[in-house]
Amino acid sequence: MNRIKQLVVAFCMLAAVSVTAAAQDSMGAGQKSLYDRLGGIDAIKAVVGEFAGRVLADDRVNKKFAKSDAPRLVLHLEEIVCKVTGGPCEYTGLGMKEAHKNMKVTDGEFKALVEDLVGALDKFNVPAQEKNDLLKILGPLHDQIVEVKSEATGTPLPGNFKPAPALPKEQTDAGPKMKSPK
Repeated sequence: MNRIKQLVVAFCMLAAVSVTAAAQDSMGAGQKSLYDRLGGIDAIKAVVGEFAGRVLADDRVNKKFAKSDAPRLVLHLEEIVCKVTGGPCEYTGLGMKEAHKNMKVTDGEFKALVEDLVGALDKFNVPAQEKNDLLKILGPLHDQIVEVKSEATGTPLPGNFKPAPALPKEQTDAGPKMKSPK
């Protein structure tokens, strides 16, 4: 279960990293960052935790995370959501294509993950504008994650998938890595 949780988190985090520029471009002058509008790192951690729990319980996607280290995935998802929304986090995970190589994620599984994320955002009453802004940032990651053009869900993780190694407990317990002040 922990491995599934981590894979889900890594999936989302890596996706977000590749669209950081889009998030920064969408923030107009004088406007609060999406990070601030979402409520900062504590709110992001709460949503990520809820999202990971939903994914673990979702038979449409949880097989894809059977070999993953959950604490690593959660940490990287927190980092990436923080970073792409304009927060002070550094993303320390793999790129989206590398992280999902040979997972054989389907279009249907990607859609299921998005539904789980929306459910987590809804649980915390994230306003529609902030939810849509986050989904616009993460949506373009589809092409970096999906390897199988199919609406199928619940497909097994291929035997040749090699997950990223677990991180030391001290690193995952420390939480997202924050940028050093300049």
